[in-house]
Amino acid sequence: MTALLPHRSFTTIERHILDEQRSHPEATGMLTGLLYDLALAGKVIADEMTRAGLIDILGRAGDVNVQGEEQMKVDLLADQVIRAVTAHNGRLAVMVSEEEPDLIHIPDGYPTGKYVLLYDPLDGSSNIDVNVSVGTVFAIHQRRSAGGPGTLVDCLQPGRDLVAAGYFIYSPSTMLVYSAGDGVNGFTLDPNIGEFILTHPHMRIPDHGGYYSVDHGYERDWSEGVRRFTHYLQTASTVKSQRYVGSLVADFHRTLMSGGLYYYPAISRDPVRAQGKLRLLYEAAPFAFLAEQAGGYASDGRQRILDIQPTALHQRTPLFVGSRALVEKAEEFIKQYD
Repeated sequence: MTALLPHRSFTTIERHILDEQRSHPEATGMLTGLLYDLALAGKVIADEMTRAGLIDILGRAGDVNVQGEEQMKVDLLADQVIRAVTAHNGRLAVMVSEEEPDLIHIPDGYPTGKYVLLYDPLDGSSNIDVNVSVGTVFAIHQRRSAGGPGTLVDCLQPGRDLVAAGYFIYSPSTMLVYSAGDGVNGFTLDPNIGEFILTHPHMRIPDHGGYYSVDHGYERDWSEGVRRFTHYLQTASTVKSQRYVGSLVADFHRTLMSGGLYYYPAISRDPVRAQGKLRLLYEAAPFAFLAEQAGGYASDGRQRILDIQPTALHQRTPLFVGSRALVEKAEEFIKQYD
């Protein structure tokens, strides 16, 4: 008699996306294809990350990106992978990458589609050299222009209009966490079959407990409200303690799984971080979208992240994201003392 396989989920990312598509009769399948393209890009990047110390992708690339940050070789590799996988299939009108100063147009000779992709190809890439978790972040909007090449207006949309958002985290296991507006689901890459398998359905940020995650190295340059809020966290019974990786994807993933909050406030003495460090379009907005889909909340300390109207491709913002009660408490302190 043939032995039965042990019980386990075999809901692949492809099956899950197709199931979601079937619940929307008006769907054309274009978003389904784009999400599956991104899943493929994540697999390729994950494979490269597992061999980072064996092939020549560690260290600096010798250039500086639009953010004024030194580019790592893995930044450029991840950026090239995402473009190669997504730019030629007729699903995208235009792209925006952290690594490029301007819009990335679809190559000549290829059709344009109805979606806009904004992404950070490799968040936390400086951690690669010391073998710490990194990730890829993406946000998807529907274009606003009628056709042809995508425009700046297509990209400068508030987060509340996102169609989908998510991230890959490359760690002991590779995970894809995403939402298309109907909750948040997590998938783990099974290296034996090369597929993302649904392992964390209907993810929710716990209302209580968890950790607070912030870089205390900048504490002297925080506002009075942020300092007082941090002291509140250190003495409150609503969080366990402080945890900070320095890779936004890793810190947010812990917050999503365990509760608490992550925050990166404005840094008054730093000309780059005076308006916040994180980029609104492809870091703060997609994480805010995921947080709210998982029952949490995200703010710049004064207003909902998803309501901010972008004015520039690489616009920066402070970010407080995680359990709703804690983020709202941060807003209270900032409103009272700043």
